[in-house]
This record gives sequence, structure tokens and C-alpha cells, in this order.
Amino acid sequence: MSAITDLLDASRIALDVDAPDWQSAIRAAGALLEHDGVAEQAYTDSMIENVETNGPYIVVAPGFAFAHARPSEAVRRTGMSWIRLASPVAFGHKSNDPVTLVVALAATDTGAHNKAMAELAKLLGDKTRRAKLDTAATPEELLQVIAGEPEPATVPVVPTEPDVGGRRTNNLILTVCGNGLGTSLFLKNTLEQVLTAWGWSPFLTVEATDTISAKGKAKDADLILTSGEIARTLGDVGVPVRVIENFTSTAEIDAALRESYDV
Repeated sequence: MSAITDLLDASRIALDVDAPDWQSAIRAAGALLEHDGVAEQAYTDSMIENVETNGPYIVVAPGFAFAHARPSEAVRRTGMSWIRLASPVAFGHKSNDPVTLVVALAATDTGAHNKAMAELAKLLGDKTRRAKLDTAATPEELLQVIAGEPEPATVPVVPTEPDVGGRRTNNLILTVCGNGLGTSLFLKNTLEQVLTAWGWSPFLTVEATDTISAKGKAKDADLILTSGEIARTLGDVGVPVRVIENFTSTAEIDAALRESYDV
């Protein structure tokens, strides 16, 4: 059983939705959560406010936005909704716009959905399955695509232990987003795929966190991976901050690690 389909069913999937702007797109995804009793309207408002406050960092891959907000009393249970837009909508992201798919997550805590986020990151990074998401004719067909077997990621192997340009490594990488529970988990899961392929998983810990916590933890990390919007919010934290445009791209993260470590 897929961890995504544990949180998503056909009643919370809408295909070819008309939305004139990004706010309407998020509100349409939120309405599915509201209608199914997963969350209240206040949570939908919070998802929109999150983008207004932190920028379009939720557009984590080309054509894909992951709408979410912090856990709150407006969330009744953990669940997801999925909409495919009839026409692409701009969120304001410089490289991943326009958006055609919007997935919304409502979570009661910061940990129950981790496995689903890992699956979703791999799903979006799989070009064959990603294309099928755009052509699925029914919610049931889309769920079948989601539950399908992923193609293995191809990442060049690096048969050495981490070395940060000749200085001691702290064995920690932070992935950062506004809330520490949504887009940072996408980035964490893709990063861990690269570290596994390199053989570095035993040496490095990856922690997904929010902007406030990241500022305090930065001194203990080798580097931070995040979006351009969040990087500007963090400012100078004393360690390298690498901006990742596509949070599902193992190739982009591979390149960022090679810039930071002595590879």
C-alpha cells in the first residue's frame, strides 16, 4: 500500500479545475480537504497566508506546488488533496512556474506524513510517472499512477567519505522551509537518495527544519539546502546556503553537494 494513497482518496482529487490565480488554486485544493472533513476553512486561509508571507517556495518542482501550513486546531486529521488545473497558473516562482498540479497537505503533527513525502518526491522525480499524472483521465486512474512502482534514481557514485574542502565535517545537512514539515521534507528525501547512491548515508545526517530553528542549528551543520525565498529570509548564518530550484532533482542536488564537499 502506498503511503500517499493512505492519505489521499478519490473524493479529494479534482482534475482540470479552473483557477484564475494561485490563490484560487490553493483554495480549490483546500476546499476538498474541507468538504471531506480533513480540515476547516481556517487551514486553507493559512496555506494562502504561508505563500504571502514566505513567497512561492512551495513550488518545489516544475509545474508542481505543495500547499501546506503548520499543524493547528483547524486540522481534524492528517490528509491530502490533489488538483490538476485546466490551465497553468503562475505562483511567482522564477524557474518552476507555471503550475499545473497542486497537492495540499493538512497534518496534525510534524511526523505522521514523512513516508508519504518521501514517496511523493520520488514520484515527481520519475519523468515517466510524472507525465502520466498530467494525462490521467479519472481520480481512480491517477491513484493507480501514484501506487505504481518507481524507476530507480540514477546518481553517480562517489566512493569516498565526506570532506568539506579540507576542514572537519559536522556530519549534518539542514533542509529548510518556512514550516519545517512540507517542502523541507521533499528536499530531505531527494538529498537522502543522493547520499545513499554516493555511499555517504552512514556519515551524514539530514534534518528537515524551519527557518527559525535553522538559524540556531546552522553552526552545527556543514551546509543548508533550501529555496531562494527561504535563503533570503535566513541571510548569513555562518555556513554555506545552497539554493535548490527543483526539490525532486537528484542531479541538481548532486551538483550542489559537489560544490560544498571535496569531491
